[in-house]
Amino acid sequence: MADKTAPDSRLRLEFVYGYRGHTCRNNVYYTANKDVVYFVAGVGIVYSAREHKQRFFLGHNDDLISLALHPDRTTVATGQIGDAPYICVWDSATTDTISILKDGHKDGIAALGFDKEGNRLVSVGLDAAATINVWDWRKGKIISTATAQVEKIFDVQFSPYKENTVVSAGVKHIAFWQLCGNALTPKKGVFGKVGEIQTLLCLAFGPEDTTYAGTLSGDVYVWKDFNLERVISAAHDGPVYTLDMGEGFASGGKDGSVKLWDMDFKQITAINLASSNTGYAGLVVRAVCWKADQLLVGTQAGEIYEVMVKTRDKPKLLVQGHSEGEMWALATHPKKPIFVSGSDDQTLRQWSMSNCELLSKASLDQKIRACAYDPEGQHIAAGLTDGSFMVLRSRDLSELVHIKDRREACHEVKFSPCGKFLAVGSNDGFVDVYAVDQRYKKLGTCTGSSSFVTHLDWSQDSKHIQINSGTGERLVFRLPAFKQVTQEEELTSIHWATYTGVLGAEVNGIWGKYADTNDVNAADANFDGKVVVTGDDFGMVKVYRFPSLKKGAKFRKYVGHSAHVTNVRFSNDGQRVISIGGEDHAVFQWRFLPTADGDDDLPDHHNAYVDSNSEDSDSDLSDVGDVDSDVEREKQVGYDRALYKEDMSRQKKLLRSSMQPGAKRKNGPADSLKLEYVNGYRGYDCRNNLFYTQTGEVVYHVAATCIVLNRESGKQRFYTEHTDDILCLCIHPMKDIVATGQVGRDPSIHIWDVESLKTGSVLKGQHQRGICALDFSADGKKLASVGLDDNHSIVVWDWKKGEKLATTRGHKDKIFVIKWNPLDHTKLVTVGVKHIKFWTQTGGGFTSNRGTMGQVAKLCDMMCVSYGKAADGHMEGEVWGLAMHPSKAIFVTVGDDKTLRLWDMSDGVSKMINFKVLKQAARCVAFSPDGQALAIGQKDGSFLVVNTESLEEILTQHHRKEEICDIRFSPDPGKYLAVASHDNFVDIYSVLKTKRVGTCKGASSYITHIDWDLRGKVLMVNTGAKEQLFFEAPRGKRITLRSAEVEKFGWASWTCVLGPTCEGIWPPKSDVTDVNATSLADSHLLATGDDFGFVKLFEYPVTGKFAKFKKYMGHSAHVTNVRWSQDNSRLVSTGGADTAVLIWKRETMGGSGKGQGESDDSDTDDEEEGYDSDVAREKNIDYTTKIYVNPMREKAGVKPHLQERESEKQQVSRNAPEPPKVKKAEPPSATGGKKRKMTQVTDLQLDFIYGYRGFDARSNLFYINDGADIVFHAAGAGIVQNLAAGTQSFYLKHTDDIICLDVNQHPKFKNVIATGQIGNIPSVHIWDGVTKETLSIIQGGHSKGICSVDFSCTGKNIVTVGLEDDHNVVVWRWQDGTKVASAPGHSQRIFRAEFRPDSDTQLVSVGVKHVKFWSVAGSELIGKRGILTNTEAMGQPKMQTMLSLAFGANNVTYTGAMSGDVYVWQDSSLARIVQKAHTGPVFTMFTTLRDGLIVTGGKETASKENSPIKLWDQEMKRCKAFPLKENGSKADVVKSVCRAKGKILVGTKDNCILEVAEKTGNVHVLVAGHGEGEVWGLDRHPTAAKFITAGYDGTVRLWDLASKSLVAKLDVTAARSVAFSPDGELIAVGLKTGEFLVLSTTGLKLWGRKRDRAGSINDIRFSPNSKILAVGSDDNCVDFYDLAQGPSLTRAGFCKGIASFIINMDFSADSKYIRVCTGAYINQVYSVPEGSLTQDTAITDKITWATWTSVVGKEVLGIWPKNAENADVNCSHLSHLGNALATGDDFGLVKLFGFPCADKFSEFKKYAGHSAHVTNVRFMFDDRYLVSTGGDDCW
Repeated sequence: MADKTAPDSRLRLEFVYGYRGHTCRNNVYYTANKDVVYFVAGVGIVYSAREHKQRFFLGHNDDLISLALHPDRTTVATGQIGDAPYICVWDSATTDTISILKDGHKDGIAALGFDKEGNRLVSVGLDAAATINVWDWRKGKIISTATAQVEKIFDVQFSPYKENTVVSAGVKHIAFWQLCGNALTPKKGVFGKVGEIQTLLCLAFGPEDTTYAGTLSGDVYVWKDFNLERVISAAHDGPVYTLDMGEGFASGGKDGSVKLWDMDFKQITAINLASSNTGYAGLVVRAVCWKADQLLVGTQAGEIYEVMVKTRDKPKLLVQGHSEGEMWALATHPKKPIFVSGSDDQTLRQWSMSNCELLSKASLDQKIRACAYDPEGQHIAAGLTDGSFMVLRSRDLSELVHIKDRREACHEVKFSPCGKFLAVGSNDGFVDVYAVDQRYKKLGTCTGSSSFVTHLDWSQDSKHIQINSGTGERLVFRLPAFKQVTQEEELTSIHWATYTGVLGAEVNGIWGKYADTNDVNAADANFDGKVVVTGDDFGMVKVYRFPSLKKGAKFRKYVGHSAHVTNVRFSNDGQRVISIGGEDHAVFQWRFLPTADGDDDLPDHHNAYVDSNSEDSDSDLSDVGDVDSDVEREKQVGYDRALYKEDMSRQKKLLRSSMQPGAKRKNGPADSLKLEYVNGYRGYDCRNNLFYTQTGEVVYHVAATCIVLNRESGKQRFYTEHTDDILCLCIHPMKDIVATGQVGRDPSIHIWDVESLKTGSVLKGQHQRGICALDFSADGKKLASVGLDDNHSIVVWDWKKGEKLATTRGHKDKIFVIKWNPLDHTKLVTVGVKHIKFWTQTGGGFTSNRGTMGQVAKLCDMMCVSYGKAADGHMEGEVWGLAMHPSKAIFVTVGDDKTLRLWDMSDGVSKMINFKVLKQAARCVAFSPDGQALAIGQKDGSFLVVNTESLEEILTQHHRKEEICDIRFSPDPGKYLAVASHDNFVDIYSVLKTKRVGTCKGASSYITHIDWDLRGKVLMVNTGAKEQLFFEAPRGKRITLRSAEVEKFGWASWTCVLGPTCEGIWPPKSDVTDVNATSLADSHLLATGDDFGFVKLFEYPVTGKFAKFKKYMGHSAHVTNVRWSQDNSRLVSTGGADTAVLIWKRETMGGSGKGQGESDDSDTDDEEEGYDSDVAREKNIDYTTKIYVNPMREKAGVKPHLQERESEKQQVSRNAPEPPKVKKAEPPSATGGKKRKMTQVTDLQLDFIYGYRGFDARSNLFYINDGADIVFHAAGAGIVQNLAAGTQSFYLKHTDDIICLDVNQHPKFKNVIATGQIGNIPSVHIWDGVTKETLSIIQGGHSKGICSVDFSCTGKNIVTVGLEDDHNVVVWRWQDGTKVASAPGHSQRIFRAEFRPDSDTQLVSVGVKHVKFWSVAGSELIGKRGILTNTEAMGQPKMQTMLSLAFGANNVTYTGAMSGDVYVWQDSSLARIVQKAHTGPVFTMFTTLRDGLIVTGGKETASKENSPIKLWDQEMKRCKAFPLKENGSKADVVKSVCRAKGKILVGTKDNCILEVAEKTGNVHVLVAGHGEGEVWGLDRHPTAAKFITAGYDGTVRLWDLASKSLVAKLDVTAARSVAFSPDGELIAVGLKTGEFLVLSTTGLKLWGRKRDRAGSINDIRFSPNSKILAVGSDDNCVDFYDLAQGPSLTRAGFCKGIASFIINMDFSADSKYIRVCTGAYINQVYSVPEGSLTQDTAITDKITWATWTSVVGKEVLGIWPKNAENADVNCSHLSHLGNALATGDDFGLVKLFGFPCADKFSEFKKYAGHSAHVTNVRFMFDDRYLVSTGGDDCW
């Protein structure tokens, strides 16, 4: 019997020929000890030139394409390709893995770079989005990730000169990334006019922000900051592939030369390798490394040269190999340690195995696919792809013959052992035989193969040839007849000279049991060593025994080749094996060690042969032991669920979608349950899951519940946070903490305290299906877990932080146990089905060794089991049968484990009092009315009745074939017994006569439930087809009852699930989640059990769909039965697959009220009472429309920069010089008649912002700097305003609207401010309020926007809430941007989330009908909903929309509600309600940390005692109100409050900021702005530093620039435009309704009004001579009104034929013409006041305009940006000196251009600050200031 074990002999990698130069750059380096590090195929190689030896790193599983050297010059990082590529960081001195970085990229890792300290690593992927990751590589953790969104990135590096800067270069792209917090923010490099935009291939750096980039054209681009500064042109002829920073810079390119440059990038010297003595034409330099006076150069063709700078004309070849192209040809010399290889690069090379060097090479004119030596080693035959073959002399590789007989490639050539024949096999399926000594005359052909020839071998006597073909045939031919041999005897007598075929009985074992026949490409047998070596398509070299007769033999496997291994050969002496790779064109030379213990001089790779003795070959050992049925069964337990608990939230969404609009859900019940006792222990598929705790209690688990059992009292305590079956449990070395793992789609591990039953940490996100083994390390700091995914992955956690430290694939068979090595906390061992493995953690990955059994032990399933008995329960199978004793606290269960058990639950502890083994599995059970007898229905269709006391059988009946599913005695006196079965019948038996008296027929499916009425006359039956039927006893006649009767009918029991009275218990779309059982107590409390594992309570009758309920967890899979006890005080539920029996205690209303909360997620909250417009608006605001670049108004027409232009003729004439385009303004003379000097406008700086965002934000206004400054936000700016001086300073790094703000209260982080913005990928910026410098940027976790930020008490953590659908709550460590924990918050909007003022881990969130108390447990956030208990005053309170938060001592939380009440919570339960703290919603609350006083702000109509601001004591019992009077109109909505040093800061919905003094109640206005809505109207006073604005909030406001304050305000309706008259006395206001008003400037008194149009008045202008008022509207009209006529405003004329709506208008300086800019992007000139169109350019070109606000026209063509497809330039204004034009656009930018700017895409300076669209800009009268207004950001 052939041995099927793996061979004893093994291979050891000795040398690799080749280097990967193609498609890679910068991948050759000198290490610290002068070795050379590079890679080829899947191997990292460290080559010592002194000893000519190599060391190998074999931790990758696919081609390597990138390499980076750490600053210590010893540590190396390599990146590979593949579906899930990873990066290995390893030590080049020892080739040990230091860290494995996984899960960051797809497709491959294109480039890598360390930072200057060497702590971080940057990598870029080959995926379409070009993902860039920055790693903390020692931890294997991603610090930051970003997508570059460009075609491809070739190089990415940290700048060594500038902290936290990463530069990436690629296809037409260079970007400078700033790493701040966890955000990488890019600045695109500006090519400008210096050089053309082109592809950059490599990067190097110089001091002072200089970056050098090699380009595709051969230039080197030099960047300063992010602008292209200069170009070093033609540095190389052709692409510059590599730049290296050494003593200066070294560059290499396609021209084959290397150039050295000094630090200023001046050329020192050039070395042309292509023309050197060892070079060749077409040499391409791909990598260069300059160290002292040595250079390493890697080439595209796979050589590495070493050049001494002194003797640069004599480069030395260190590494050679084949270049790009597949390699198939390989042969070993018959006499010497030499081999020959041939490749698609058309070269044939001879190598020496002993010296590991190239001996000779020849270039042929075809690709080479096969080669062979003759028996003497004199000649080499080579088969070529064109169907010809050549014979060369081996001495000097000179050609002897070249013969072509075939069209297709020759894939196999072999000389016969006698040396007289040469056989050539080709792809057309023929083998030709030639006579060597007759000058290769063709002797004959072997035909008969149906496909191409893959392998051939000669027999020892040279008389037979065997061939393999591509279809998996093996044919043998006899020479010289060329006949096929088919006789068995003749075949078995042939002795083969070589065996290189992969088919035939001798090599059956190399095929897996079911393998495809073209996976193995090559084989070679070593007859003496009794082994065969193979190469396959998976990059493996494998060693098997030879002969190997049975399929699926054991083997040893070796990695290194990346793609397929095309050929393998033993050397002539059998000492070595050569293998060649197809795609990777590398040649591997292995040492063959015949016995396992052979010592040798090769370096030992302990991590190389990942699994040398592979389990992939599970050929059953012939002598395998018996199968242990328990173990087998455990292997097969599957944990796939149709529905996981995680799907509940989807169900809830379904529920919302299936509700009829306006339908109300029936209210939930008042009573609730509390878990009291659990019977059962999970032993059937778990082990090591029973432990003693510190206090001697026993901890174990069953179903989804963990149980701590006190052995003295028998009392149980429960940990019920799991959502599904618990599979494993382990205890901390201190015995006080337990970790448990569960089943689930994304299963979680909970770590909890045995005493308090509090969750310490939850770990998830790494496993699938379930967690089957856990173990704490000896120091208790780490936890190892094993998952149930296909690879049984192993994860090591830092469980306190909830971070994954490392992960690896475990084994494809189930792992039973994982254990840490108690002495070394980096080592683990796993045991399981047929394997044991030893693991060492390295960084984010593992290295492993398999335990080798050798000959000592058989391979068997290993288990470690310890037993203990602490609880009774049903064993495996399902428990369906449950019945209650009619008068005692006793119940009975029956199950599939064929047992009947009687339990006593009288004293709150449940004990088993009797037990009977049944003959069959049982499915249902019932007590008789007197409790004397028990009826049991069994699975085979029989039922039996037994005596309750003795459990002896009274009778058995077997009338049915299918299982009995329900069985019931009729009520007292129990005359009948009804037996329901799965064959659709209910049989009725008479108890006295013990025989069948009737049958109920008519059900169309199996019966599910039956119930009797009180008189024992009527049976109610439910069937699997959802029918509800009624039958009359005893005959079984079918009757019909109307639904009204059903409800009134008295039923003895109610266990049915159908009918109108149960309609509400069914969840939406409930075909999957069937409700299995119900039980009714006191005719109003209905308990149900369902397939989700929930026990639910409903209020009966449950009419209407989707009633509300309370739900309880504890069971894991489905709950099969529920029954109330005889006195309705307890509920017993049984679990299906989890075989547990749970006892629940009923807690009625009016009790302590605490029990209610156990039903955590119960849907008992009611629809909201009341409504508030402010809250509703804020709740429904849609920020996606506000995110950048949606144009404010749709316009028709072609954008100006896309319009065709006629070429302009130069006008030559002698007339007067051209009049100026725009009249220059003379500044008004100052007092005393001195002329003011007016300066040219060249630059802008933000000086002041009028406004504050209060309309949709809250709690966003704080004192900083000890009350000297205040901080708030408007638009995209964070604003710090000094209270004393009134000056502002700004933080302007946000890219969109800021909607939340918080200040760090911890003294260590003074003036640290966090602001969150909207955007598709929104970010939080954390910045210093004094210096305005960015400290950290946090991105990720949210979309749409971030609506709340809050710092924790130590100031280190921050919590954010997003606007995405799940409204995620995320806690971050803001300094490094790491995510601590996150969880989906609520299905509707969350308004605030705040940390408790004394905690870093406890926080509270409030939102739409939502209060949740969160705690950070490891990496998970665990939320508890607020529990509404009865309060004295209110009765049953309702859950409200909560808007704000404050905190008190001892875990008290205050939440402000929409109704104006404040809810007071103790822990997570409602303690009391402060009624009507405000009359309207309480929008904001502030807790003063110093004295605990609380300020509230709300919506209020002002009166003496009530005001929107109140100051309360710590208990919120007493308060003081502060009335606000703001310019006579009473402010009624406060959105933000803050208190410090006796002052209260107030922000209102109308976007104003006030300060209230606590003692006096004086109100001081600090900032005033427009309320919500766009602000379009803006004009400046012609002679004073004042300006006027008008907005959609319906106000016109006059501002004074000097005092930076609001002078006057008038309420009108929504206004669109304003203008001052030339003397500044009058103001015209255009309204949205089409009306316009004229006001006097002093006091804003009305002077006149008129409405002639329906459309909005978009622009309004006084003529320079003050006679005419022009009014332009949305109705495509411009009307002229005569002001001379007085306030009657008579129309003097209007313009005809305007193409589109009006954007803006400008008068000519002489008031005779008006230029109208319209929505069609054209200007039209009309005469005034006739309104006739003037099209004659001779006239229009000479007009001098009084002002310029137009955005179209040839003079301003340059203001339109390139990317204006979906964004407009909204406005412009020319400075009075006429040199500078300011514009505002939909990108939120204010830009400054020179005037005129007629060239497309003119240069400009840009200024950010507005978030959304800039609607209007105006220079002040003296050009000192520019005022801009924002569309959606109100200022």
